[in-house]
Amino acid sequence: MAHIIVVGNEKGGAGKSTVSMHVATALARMGHKVNALDLDLRQRTFGRYVENRQKFLAKAGLSLPSPDMHDLPEIDKAALKPGENIYDHRLSAAIATLEPDSDFILIDCPGSHTRLSQVAHSLADTLITPLNDSFIDFDLLAHIDTDADKILGPSVYSEMVWSARQLRAQAGLPPIDWIVLRNRMGAQNMVNKKKMAAALEKLAKRIGFRVGPGFNERVIFRELFPRGLTLLDLKDIGVKGMNISNVAARQELRDLIKNLNLPGVEVNF
Repeated sequence: MAHIIVVGNEKGGAGKSTVSMHVATALARMGHKVNALDLDLRQRTFGRYVENRQKFLAKAGLSLPSPDMHDLPEIDKAALKPGENIYDHRLSAAIATLEPDSDFILIDCPGSHTRLSQVAHSLADTLITPLNDSFIDFDLLAHIDTDADKILGPSVYSEMVWSARQLRAQAGLPPIDWIVLRNRMGAQNMVNKKKMAAALEKLAKRIGFRVGPGFNERVIFRELFPRGLTLLDLKDIGVKGMNISNVAARQELRDLIKNLNLPGVEVNF
């Protein structure tokens, strides 16, 4: 069976699509068959990232390992039973079609609560939640006191993940391996940064996730999107010397893939 990776939270701007593209492409470059779904049916940032890649590679006459992006199939509403949700059927049909031809299925969720996102989380073998290094984003996971020292209780997104875990347990499926990434971090070692680290470690033990390495804030990620490229593609398009920032970003990606501990994956880049 394909291993399903879901990238999600309920807040935009945390770098979900950047993480999705880099994880999916890294796995493809390591020889794995990766199929992908973008559940943000309005913005489709991940989908456009993959489309940009296809256009750039075709124009440049290059062939590089890539994830295969798929649309959700249309479902005849007349075939639905009373009370059945059409989005449940569209996602289930997509997974059923892709699973026999996949090592990994990567699903990028929208930055808001939707029925599709809720169902996708219950399908996740691995859940990756990128989080800006800010207590504004932390509030998505848990409520804290005014001094940012005491956790008062789980917030809306954590409760959704908890529900997804319960559904998997009822179905006899393995538990979700949930990794929260501290993403888009600044270089300065500020007090807020230390408080975020401490708060996440406390919360990880309380609600059951791992804190993983994300990406620092770097200009290179904004430059890669229009051509659909990732950090691993730079040498293939003729970049001979990478600057220190790009080398460090590549190491961050290597650390992330190792930390995910995905089945059958040996990091070789």
